[in-house]
Amino acid sequence: MISFDDRHGPADAAPASDYPDLAVPDWYRDAKLGVFVHWGLYSVPAWADVLDRSDVTAQNAYARHQYAEWYANTVRIDGSPTRERHERLHGVGHSYEDFAEDWTPAPDAVAQIVGWAERAGARYVVPTTKHHDGFCLWDSATTPFTAARRGPGRDLIAQFSDAARQAGLRLGLYYSGAHDWHASQFPPLTSNQELFALRRNDDAFAAFAAAQLRELIDRFAPDLLWNDIDWPDAGKYDGPDSLQNLFRDHLAAVPDGLVNDRWGVPVHGVLTREYQDIEEVQDEVFESTRGLGLSFGYNADESAQHALDGPALIRLLADVVSKNGNLLINVGPRADGSIPELQARALAELGEWLGRHGDAIYRTRPWFHRAVRVLPEGVRFTLGQAADGAGETNRAEGAVALNVLLLDPAAGPVSLDEQVSAVFREIAQVPGDGDGPEGDEGSAATRPSIAEGSGQPGVALVDGRVRLAPGLGEQAVAVLTLPLR
Repeated sequence: MISFDDRHGPADAAPASDYPDLAVPDWYRDAKLGVFVHWGLYSVPAWADVLDRSDVTAQNAYARHQYAEWYANTVRIDGSPTRERHERLHGVGHSYEDFAEDWTPAPDAVAQIVGWAERAGARYVVPTTKHHDGFCLWDSATTPFTAARRGPGRDLIAQFSDAARQAGLRLGLYYSGAHDWHASQFPPLTSNQELFALRRNDDAFAAFAAAQLRELIDRFAPDLLWNDIDWPDAGKYDGPDSLQNLFRDHLAAVPDGLVNDRWGVPVHGVLTREYQDIEEVQDEVFESTRGLGLSFGYNADESAQHALDGPALIRLLADVVSKNGNLLINVGPRADGSIPELQARALAELGEWLGRHGDAIYRTRPWFHRAVRVLPEGVRFTLGQAADGAGETNRAEGAVALNVLLLDPAAGPVSLDEQVSAVFREIAQVPGDGDGPEGDEGSAATRPSIAEGSGQPGVALVDGRVRLAPGLGEQAVAVLTLPLR
């Protein structure tokens, strides 16, 4: 997948020094989990070609796009499975934009979606306001191609804003800055090169995008502006509609606001990584994002073989957080706003696990040490509060506890190698270790392992190496918490 933080230009556009400070705020670093919501016209056909991808190549990947939210592009590619299916089911004369009249969400759809985000343990929610198809989910003065004036008949982003605030969640807003296929005449995209090349960069489109983003800022004061792909190049120079002025307007409205890295300029907020495995602890805060399946938008053809189940989702969260990231996990509601059972079950299991082990995730920070830059197989670490919630979140940045997250409890105890054991013993109070709490029964989380096969969780020293026992009962990720020295 593409990384966006190193893509910027034109070369003579405004330099980094012209932009405000885009530091990642503490609320975001503490939140750890957000829910992305891809919901739009593409939720009506609800389809992408995923059943057999054995013959997908770089040459045909766009015609066989796995993202259902890209339906408006794939349906325009001659010979694509999407085009063939669309004409067969909907008729040759039925355009993608005709789905604007077919989309009729349930009256309580938004409240139900936000409710699922809250149940999953998310601290922020990010609905799509406008995807690349150009359909606006808010009541925009810039275009009649909106949910308020077409099928849904109402301002869905206003409903998301109200529901998120009522639930105590931070609000992010996704916006497609690079592409608006409703307002452009390009042929369909067929490659990553065309993704960046076939887009409008003229003054009129930059002013149009700026006006839409200002509406979102002024009406909803989003905590996070989540732009996609790039920004019109004409908007990257000095002027009243410049991106640097838009960022200032956003920070004036939301002083602890945040942006991401997909603007095509030499500054960024939080880094985004899409369907990527991060190999080691990162120096810079990042956001890992993906769908629960292979798509962000709802794809009716996806099944369990394409989707993360609850344990896999929990392991993903633990992995991302331990490496200095947040997880923005996507849900793709059906057109009526209901959450498919596969997605709902995974979200519910994640929320239940966080109800037991949230102290090992929320408000934590990664353990930065060269010995654990690449983390031991099956083991992750976070620094945070004690299990009872006592103490500050960090120490130097305050931590008072080391959380050990065992990704595969069924595999049984894990022994750290000598180097990692040594630094582990330097930072944490290991039961039975020298001047540590030898013989202290403590809590189940810090009690040394009793006998092999006893099923008790704990930490012990065996021949100078730290041995981590997950105990019985936890099916997803087991957590052991030790006080710091």
